[in-house]
Amino acid sequence: MMVSAFTFYRGAALIMASDLSTTPNSGIITQLCGDAHLSNFGVFGTPERTMIFDLNDFDETLPGPWEWDLKRLAASFEIGGRNAKLSRSDRRAATLAVTRGYREQVRESARAPVLQAWYERLDVDEVLKLLRAERHAKHVGSHQIGKADEVIAKARTKDSAGVVAKLVRVVDGELRIQGDPPLIEPVENLAPDEETRRRFEGTMRTLLEDYRTTLPGDHHPIEEFRYVHMARKVVGVGSVGTRAWVLLLRGRDDRDALILQAKEAEESVLERFLGPSQYAQHGQRVVAGQRLMQAASDIFLGWQQVDGVDGVKRDFYVRQLHDWKGSVDVDDVRPRGVKFYARLCGQALARAHSRSGDRVAIAGYLGKGDQFDRAIADFSAAYADQNERDYAAFVEAVDSGRLKALTGL
Repeated sequence: MMVSAFTFYRGAALIMASDLSTTPNSGIITQLCGDAHLSNFGVFGTPERTMIFDLNDFDETLPGPWEWDLKRLAASFEIGGRNAKLSRSDRRAATLAVTRGYREQVRESARAPVLQAWYERLDVDEVLKLLRAERHAKHVGSHQIGKADEVIAKARTKDSAGVVAKLVRVVDGELRIQGDPPLIEPVENLAPDEETRRRFEGTMRTLLEDYRTTLPGDHHPIEEFRYVHMARKVVGVGSVGTRAWVLLLRGRDDRDALILQAKEAEESVLERFLGPSQYAQHGQRVVAGQRLMQAASDIFLGWQQVDGVDGVKRDFYVRQLHDWKGSVDVDDVRPRGVKFYARLCGQALARAHSRSGDRVAIAGYLGKGDQFDRAIADFSAAYADQNERDYAAFVEAVDSGRLKALTGL
């Protein structure tokens, strides 16, 4: 979070939730992502093996005012644009594009038949078609076309087989996750003795057995896999410090392997301001929110609570480690592409909100004109100024040692 004001913003969902809790809202509630910034959108594979563009992070999901997600998303383009040294006019064009994309998509969903509003999604082929149309109109350049093709091609390599080829090796005749300290630490590197290692692995075996009950259907592919090995994995900007494990499973033979990720789920930052989740387990909160907001979700997405080797109960959600997942390089934001990407993100967020909230009421509130768009753009610029002040205070606190003393880090 100390790298820049933008990385600080990405890790400061709690701070913004606190700020938003003091602002007025329409009173219309929907399922929130809770951390809808520009880095939390991307492409991923569906169970039908197509690739779509959508939201992809739900650690903070909770029902709440739809404006909170939209404000966080729009502000992220202003802050990310400043980080990329974009001009003020280019940054404002991006924040306006976010809200316009959101507003127009909500109105479209409000007019659509019910099932169309629920099923609607954006395939990457359609994204590329739209991008090439923008190029024809000279709104984007060849760089943006090339980067989009590169992201999608790279994402297609991040399937189960690709992840296994990258992370797994045969050691003494057994499949094992290869260590890459400090990002990936195999269980034997973490356990000081054989007994502790068995307890670690026993916990994960229990998690896998019980997690099966949260997956849909009487029969599921997970039943044909067995546990082989595990490792700890460091994840995310805002998630650093939470527990995350990668679990290696074996199917028919050593060429038929699967890697799942079990990620710790804690209380949403929104719960301090919107009340507790209806779900007793935070893993279930994350999964329920993701299944509701995403156009299509991973067939291995489930949850479970387990007793850790330290005797503490912890909630986890489980998913495939990678499944055709890809995202834009936020450090390579350029004026001619950022407006197009901002509109896509706004539309994706609108589709997610339209599934769980009153899309007709939201559409009526937004209206046909651009008054709301301009208000959100003004908010984004003002909040970016506030974020810079917060970031400066954060850096000063770390440099002076005050933050270390307060957090015990």
